[in-house]
Amino acid sequence: MINTEKSMELVSTKICKTGDIGVNDNLFGGIMLSWLDEAGGILAANACLDHNVITLKMDEVLFKNPVKVKEQIRIYGKVEKIGKTSVRLYLEARRANFKTESEEVVCSTKMVFVRIDSNGRPKAIER
Repeated sequence: MINTEKSMELVSTKICKTGDIGVNDNLFGGIMLSWLDEAGGILAANACLDHNVITLKMDEVLFKNPVKVKEQIRIYGKVEKIGKTSVRLYLEARRANFKTESEEVVCSTKMVFVRIDSNGRPKAIER
């Protein structure tokens, strides 16, 4: 495996909208998982130089802080390892303050994506 020592990069930015809220007036966890999956797919595709990647797994997601309507979420990520057909990523969602630009971690996780061919089978990552 190739170790890709790299700092976190901004992958995606989202705004929490009324339709994203669950019964406790916080961002619904499933919405956040979807945002993480989308950002991870973008980061993995860039690492593989190919948009044909699929989610293999998402590790435990620790929800540290709630997100409310109108709050901005920035999703950062980094490639931890590139294997023969897979990419392991670290992703972190942060709540960003519009006025001060300060950020607070909302949740984080590790994910693995696999590059696939046109038949949905794993395909070697050529770097």
